[in-house]
Amino acid sequence: MEAAAIVCPKCNGQMNQGFVADKTRAAVEVMTWRPGPPETSFFSGTKLPAGSLPIAAFCCEHCGYLEFYASKLFGRH
Repeated sequence: MEAAAIVCPKCNGQMNQGFVADKTRAAVEVMTWRPGPPETSFFSGTKLPAGSLPIAAFCCEHCGYLEFYASKLFGRH
């Protein structure tokens, strides 16, 4: 998905690609989408099912509207 191809659905402004940081104790990661509802885990708080996808966030430079997309295209290069 190309950032130049995305137009804000609220005001027709330009959407710029970024990401939402997921801070851990030792690192900063890109947030991921997981399929299904969250399930509680005794040891980690939440079970992490297989099939995660990195999340890209697009922000309108005019009105600040945020739109999120989950896709393998946004993985590390």
